[in-house]
Amino acid sequence: MRIVKLTEETRKNIIKDLLKRSPSQYTEYEATVREILDSVREKGDEALFELTKRFDKCDLNKDNIRVTGEEIKEAVDGYDKKLIEVMKRAAENIRTYHEKQKQNSWIETREDGTILGQKITAIEKVGVYVPGGKAAYPSSTLMNIIPARVAGVDRIVMTTPAGADGRVTPSTLVAAWIAGVDEIYKVGGAQAIGALAFGTGIIPKVDKIVGPGNIFVALAKKAVFGHVSIDSVAGPSEILVIADETADPRYVAADLLSQAEHDELASAILITTSGELADKVNSEIDVFTKTLERRDIILKSIENYGYILLADDMDDAVNAANEIASEHLEILTADPYNVMTKIRNAGAIFLGENSSEPLGDYYAGPNHVLPTNGTAKFFSPLGVDAFIKRSSIISYSNEALKAAKDDIIAFARAEGLTAHANSIRVRFE
Repeated sequence: MRIVKLTEETRKNIIKDLLKRSPSQYTEYEATVREILDSVREKGDEALFELTKRFDKCDLNKDNIRVTGEEIKEAVDGYDKKLIEVMKRAAENIRTYHEKQKQNSWIETREDGTILGQKITAIEKVGVYVPGGKAAYPSSTLMNIIPARVAGVDRIVMTTPAGADGRVTPSTLVAAWIAGVDEIYKVGGAQAIGALAFGTGIIPKVDKIVGPGNIFVALAKKAVFGHVSIDSVAGPSEILVIADETADPRYVAADLLSQAEHDELASAILITTSGELADKVNSEIDVFTKTLERRDIILKSIENYGYILLADDMDDAVNAANEIASEHLEILTADPYNVMTKIRNAGAIFLGENSSEPLGDYYAGPNHVLPTNGTAKFFSPLGVDAFIKRSSIISYSNEALKAAKDDIIAFARAEGLTAHANSIRVRFE
């Protein structure tokens, strides 16, 4: 990996470089995505069958588009029993963590008869997109479905592509079964997003769509926003490690590469105050990349978006980390908790040498669906909040309204909205 002195100029250049990976930059695919979405909107199930045959080489019809209970049972019965137990333990950790995020409705009453409150209601129908084939990650299936279940969503509809043989990846079905999905359809790509957004004769229209996917899925989610809500338009994976001279270079190198193997566009950045650590991490990366299975992807990733930044002090390191706003942030310093208090922008923060990023990906419980491409400055991880709505509650007695009426009328008239003012005035004629 390249070792670069951290300056204002290098920080700006790196951020500019990282933002090129955003799905919003791939405008050349937008026309294709729009064509697919328009087709699904106009022709419904017929379009789904045609597009699935064209892109996935899979023959779908009204009788086989939905995954049956028998197919789920076959996947569960044929899957590694030890892995099923691992998934169940991970699912319990995810469920327990997200239970703590639940919000409650509340009511406040005052002596003058004023009643104010908040009503929490779960979204009624949610669509979960799950990639298929080599990109099938059962951990993501758990992370997207379980918070929706905890939130109290009535109907969770999952779409995922099937192979040419009409079968869905078994690990995906097992994870969906553990998480408690309601129904699964064998549709992938932008056409699946269109089906969930607009509804077809078979697949219901949902209120929100969540889940990762390729560039076509990402752009489709962006295009249907407004017809439905979405979680985010996710970009490639990224990790940033803040480390000082106390960090183990072997751990740092291993953690950087854990994200670089995801994708050639994945980003892995180390910011350190120690030149010696920088050199040792570089050496360890060379050692690891000789044996890791996804070596070609890793090498491309670190060549394009891998950096070791040398900071003058920890304050400079923290400032750069806040500006980059990484999806995953590891802090491997003598006092990681103190450094953590200065972090404003990060999707998930991992503290200390025993808290490597894959712990969050699979097992600890916090959600691994995280903001990317600097959006951690204003977005949060997927959680129960993503699947609920808040309604305000307002009730005034005549006494309470009388005390406030002159203020409201004055405000309304100042804005030129005399009908607003009249709505209050008529109650006291």
